[in-house]
This record gives sequence, C-alpha cells and structure tokens, in this order.
Amino acid sequence: MRILLLPPYFKPEQMASSHLDDNRYVAFAQVGFDMELYVSSPTRGVDDETRLRYEELKKDVDYEGKMKVYRFSMFREGKNPILRALRYVLCWCKQLYYGWKAKNIDLIYLVSTPPIQGVLGGLLKKIKRVPFVYNLQDIFPDSLVGTGLAKKGGLLWKIGRVIENFTYRNADKIIVISEDFKRNIMAKGVPEEKIVVVYNWVDEEAVKHVAREDNKLFDAYGLDRKKFYITYSGNIGLTQNMDMLLEVAKELETAEPDIQFVLIGEGAYKKRVQEIIAEKNIGNVALLPFQPYEDISHVFSLGDAGLVISKPGVGENSVPSKTWSILSASRPVLANFDENELKTIVAENQCGIFTKAGDKEAFKQAILDLYNDKSRCEQLGRNGREFILKNLTRAVGTQKYVEVIKEFGV
Repeated sequence: MRILLLPPYFKPEQMASSHLDDNRYVAFAQVGFDMELYVSSPTRGVDDETRLRYEELKKDVDYEGKMKVYRFSMFREGKNPILRALRYVLCWCKQLYYGWKAKNIDLIYLVSTPPIQGVLGGLLKKIKRVPFVYNLQDIFPDSLVGTGLAKKGGLLWKIGRVIENFTYRNADKIIVISEDFKRNIMAKGVPEEKIVVVYNWVDEEAVKHVAREDNKLFDAYGLDRKKFYITYSGNIGLTQNMDMLLEVAKELETAEPDIQFVLIGEGAYKKRVQEIIAEKNIGNVALLPFQPYEDISHVFSLGDAGLVISKPGVGENSVPSKTWSILSASRPVLANFDENELKTIVAENQCGIFTKAGDKEAFKQAILDLYNDKSRCEQLGRNGREFILKNLTRAVGTQKYVEVIKEFGV
C-alpha cells in the first residue's frame, strides 16, 4: 500500500506534536506501508543554514527507504496572521498539484492542520478515487469561536462549517483524539461507524523521570534546584491564558518566593509575555526557548508539576497531548481548563489537580496545595506514570492507526 501524505510541517521542523507524526511514520514503515510525502521547505524552529540545506534537497528518502520526501520552495512562516494564512493557502495549492500528479497512490492520510487540509483530502479523493483517512486534532470552526476569533453564526463560522461538512462527508474514516470530539462531530451528522477514537499517546521510553540533580536544564539556564517549579511547555499563544498565569505568578512572588514558574516554548504571544514580565517586574517567571526533542525528558521533569492551561471556551473538546508527557515524566498535571474528559481523567486516576478555566483563585490555591504537600505532589506524579503505562503507550496508539489503514487493504 502506498500512502499519500501532505503535512504542513516535517522534520527538521520542531513542533510540540512532531513526535506523534514520527511515531506514526515509523509504525507505518514497520508494517510495510510505502509513503509519499510532499511538504514545503522547513520554516519552524530551523535556522537559515538548515533551511537553505533542505531547500536544495528537493527529494529525499526516509524511514528505512519506506518514505519518499519531496520538498517545494515557500517563503518563511512569520508571526503576521495574514501572511501565515496566505502561506497556508499557497502550500495547499502546491500540495493539491503534487497530490494530483502522484502515481500509484492507494490511500490519502491527512491531519487537520490547517483545517483547509480536509478540503484538500476530499478533492484528491474524488480525483484519484482512493480512500481518505482524516486525523482530526482540532475541531474547526469551534476552535475559532473558543478563542474569540469568530462568532457562532458569523461569516467565518459559516465558511468553517462548510469546510467541516465537506471534509467529514468525503473522509472514509475520521480518527479523533477524544470521546468529546466523537460526540461533537456525531452531533453534526457524522455516522458513528466512520469515527475511530485514538488518544494521542506519549513515547513512554522517550519521556520519563529525570532526577533533579541530573537535569541539565537547571545548569544550562541557571535555575536553583532548591526552588519549587511550575512549568509550562508548548505553544505560547493567544489561547493559553498567559495573562492570568502571570497575575498568579506576581501575586505569589512575595507570599511564596520559593515558587517559581518556567515557560518553555515559542508562539505569537511570547513577546507580549516578555513585555508584561518587564512592565510588572515579575521576578519569578523564566522564559526558555523551545528545546530539542531529545531533551524532552529533561523538559517535562524540570517542574514539580506541569501546566495545562487555556482561556475559557477554548478546550471544551480537547485533551492537550502535553498532558501525557507531563504524566509520563511522573509529574502531576496542574490543569486550568474547560471541564471535559481531562477533568475525569485527572480525578479518576488521581494524577493532578483540575480547576475550571479562568478561575484564578482556584488555580492559585491548587499551586499552593501542591507546594505545601510535596509528598502528595510526588504521589500524584507516580499515579500519572502508572496511568500512561496502562493506557497510552506509543505501541498501543500507533497500532490503532495501522489497524485503521489496514481496513482499506494492503
């Protein structure tokens, strides 16, 4: 079987979820699937020298010869939302062309970033008359409503619903990352038999506990090992409620000086976070750059607890995949999130503390509870690791993807 892949990003680009793609591709290769991938020249998390090298490498072979990689030129992705949207559209047009030209394709597999990829898959399915498997990682336009970028019933929302309906109608299988996602799209008319729930997993061998004395990030960034750390790792964007987090940090700075916050990552709101820290003279928050994947255990072992946080209305149907990395590193989840499956998982497995998105006082109290009872904090972390090993390992997750693909013949 030859699978057509049209992702928005591909290694050496660095993203919070890139390991999931890599794990899937490894699993596909191991069972003998051939893959043909078309992607733009790298832009995220790469320097100019690396970008130039890959721009010159138009064709490559990866995953022990089972994947052919074809790259096309495209300007760098910036922070301007209009230019970013334009870049997505231009990449979409090129991927439509290359997908149309690709020979001997048996199946199309696409992920829902950006959401117009679903239309790409639907069109190519009609052109090439092959099955289309869609991996739904974000529900559009619901996510725009949650962030305030669109209003339900507005023009952008209506366009999003047209895109959504076209995608769901033409996909032969839709892989969703939670039961909440499944209920959401079933309410929009998607037949249950078309949907498969596969939670995003974590590579339990790649993400595990690193003792504080062995964690190189403390030395690399001059962090005091004696402090109590709350860490956030991932996209620092508009939806993560960084304003509330910084308010809590400022309020705790004098009251509990041993509590420190570390934010690891990049994003459209990072510059504003830096400005707020400077304006309010917040001294207990450190900003670290995005770290390479090989250091992921050090990243998620850095804190005494790991943050999953968003503004109200943003995470109604999602469980962020960073949750699994936090738990896999034997750290409790400190969630300030919309009430959904995440709340149930945290409560039933006693692997963290859940507070409602936007509830600043409850969130602050949760931090203090962990700080004041460190033995409980450590036990919650151990519970989280146990939950991962029983339910969300790499082998279990990738095998489910393989099974979905195999439904369409080998």
